[in-house]
Amino acid sequence: SDPYVSALVVDADTGKILFEDHAGAVVYPASVLKLMVLLVVLERIEQKSLGLDEMVQVTSEAARMGGSQVYLDPKEQFSVEDLLYALMIQSANDAAVALAIHATGSSESFVAIMNQRAAELGMKDTHFHSVHGLPPAEGQQADKTSAVDLSILSRELARKPESFKYTGTVERAFRDGAFIMRTHNHL
Repeated sequence: SDPYVSALVVDADTGKILFEDHAGAVVYPASVLKLMVLLVVLERIEQKSLGLDEMVQVTSEAARMGGSQVYLDPKEQFSVEDLLYALMIQSANDAAVALAIHATGSSESFVAIMNQRAAELGMKDTHFHSVHGLPPAEGQQADKTSAVDLSILSRELARKPESFKYTGTVERAFRDGAFIMRTHNHL
């Protein structure tokens, strides 16, 4: 529907609903699902199983990702932190895949962790099939969520002040300034 399928505004501290319109409608999250990638990576950093300065070797799987990207090449390495900025500013699908593979060994295992974390948070309408949010290829299933579930995820991220460092950055140089990332979020 126009201008949206569903909407929900909540107080981040209390969870009190300030506005809702079809908030439980199950929808395709597209790149918004990268917020779950951010949450999982930040939690791994808190647990000390990942480090911000840790170098991530780009894989051919990551380099092949289409859509929004920072044009990663398998000959390159970037820090976890640089890829988090690419994930949030540029909504880079290749960065999402590179982080997932580095953190857990495969995109599929990372998706399983995303789904586990969604269930733990009580995101009842959510099921992820990708780390990037691109439309599914033939034979694949689409990611799904709801405004209610995205509010749960967003409130969890809001409890982590460091998340705003990545989500609040409007512009940042990548690849030593050869590529300037600019946010897709015009709010």
